[in-house]
Amino acid sequence: MSLIKLSVNGKSYQVEVAEDMPLLWVIRDFLGMNGTKFGCGIGQCGACTIHLDGQPIRSCSTPVLAAIGKKITTIEGISEKGDHPVQQAWIAEQVPQCGYCQSGQIMSAVALLNEKEAPSDADIDAAMVGNICRCGTYKRVRAAIHRAAADKREMLSKR
Repeated sequence: MSLIKLSVNGKSYQVEVAEDMPLLWVIRDFLGMNGTKFGCGIGQCGACTIHLDGQPIRSCSTPVLAAIGKKITTIEGISEKGDHPVQQAWIAEQVPQCGYCQSGQIMSAVALLNEKEAPSDADIDAAMVGNICRCGTYKRVRAAIHRAAADKREMLSKR
């Protein structure tokens, strides 16, 4: 066990855990942030997606040691009020059915829109390929990302 310092959603934390513990379990079990979900445990489904220094990663297969000195953002850190353009688009397009994969989907979509202001369908497909939705809401996910991109551009143009 090691005392590990982490920066999660702009706050500093210290946890005493094994260095090879998956970041997912540190976030959920030690920090009490349950928005990030466990899906497959091998980094294939995307339910556990978070941002590490702005890049989407699978927290179920990333050891906590890899996050030391880096900025971690979870679904709870996207916005305090649920008013991020991606979150709002998800609601407007009625994306979730069961909702289980949605935090990972949203985290991947946010990362994409941070990189590309107006992603094409191919850009969206490439960014979202590792996020599995058992309910099959892929068309709504794509529509929501396009909506969020347009809303984000409109919001920035008004500044």
